Amino acid sequence: MLDLPPLARFGNRVATGLIDVTDDPAALDSHGFWAVCADFEGRLTCARFREVREQPVPAPVAGAWRGPDAGDWSTSLDRSGYTAGVRSIRDRIAEGEVYQANLCRVLSAPVAPDSDVDALTSLLARGNPAPYAGTIRLPGHGVEIATASPELFLRRDGRVVESGPIKGTGRTEADLLDKDYAENVMIVDLVRNDIGRVCATGSVTVPDLCAVEKHPGLVHLVSTVRGELRAEAGWPELLDAAFPPGSVTGAPKSSAMRIIGELETAPRGPYCGGIGWVDADRGTGELAVGIRTFWIDRDAGGGAVLRFGTGAGITWGSDPELEWRETELKASRLLAVASGTYEVSEGIRE
Repeated sequence: MLDLPPLARFGNRVATGLIDVTDDPAALDSHGFWAVCADFEGRLTCARFREVREQPVPAPVAGAWRGPDAGDWSTSLDRSGYTAGVRSIRDRIAEGEVYQANLCRVLSAPVAPDSDVDALTSLLARGNPAPYAGTIRLPGHGVEIATASPELFLRRDGRVVESGPIKGTGRTEADLLDKDYAENVMIVDLVRNDIGRVCATGSVTVPDLCAVEKHPGLVHLVSTVRGELRAEAGWPELLDAAFPPGSVTGAPKSSAMRIIGELETAPRGPYCGGIGWVDADRGTGELAVGIRTFWIDRDAGGGAVLRFGTGAGITWGSDPELEWRETELKASRLLAVASGTYEVSEGIRE
């Protein structure tokens, strides 16, 4: 087991001094500061920390992160397998089984046993800054995550809850297609229904629809869905209603989940799950959708594998080759940062 102290880092906030770990979401309504990781398959890890302080992400230290060679990455679905999956989903849409489904693949590469996700975080903060960047390092509990997520899953401030689903991706705004806008509206409707299950009647609104956001190397269409939680609803009810995130499953969600289980050949793990923090004392919290996310899996023999997920939303208007290229676009910059082929030199300490 890697001998590194537990740590959580979200933006300029760092938490240390692990107190306890639980899989009970009710703990998020108790007290203390919690780091939260909900795997796509449903495993929940909530870690409460004693000390929380403001601290910028440290500058990268030369040699601290030794990533995989660029040629070492393998994929759970190759090009032919992925495009065949896209065609299968289009067939399901034609049959009326589903309107939209996300198809994802997991990339993997071996890394050194002493690899530390927090060292990778330092590189990501400079090579691919993101609004919901985060790190959770709990080697003793099988959670080692560094995310550069651009997408808000759930934000809570008292009784007000908000989600920011992303649907639609291009290198520039001019690349966005009618299909992207239609897909965004479809998922907004799904998120409204999810949140509406635990919000006061009439309180769910959509303050922003299909806004264009610029991120490193690409643009996204982003919407905002907001509501007010019912008095009896807390984190357990909210997670039960909204998880897994609609933007990375599809509509209807139950049909999309079934198709995902049939077509994808590797578990998503923290990718497409929920990653973030909850301050139970203040009644606030922010969970990102676990996209643009790296995680380390370790085996009993001491080996370590770095994983990264990428995917695309498939609709009737999807072109299989273009969807494959979208998964490549979403992954290219981040894999380059992790493999050391993207130059991140500013502020590196020798």
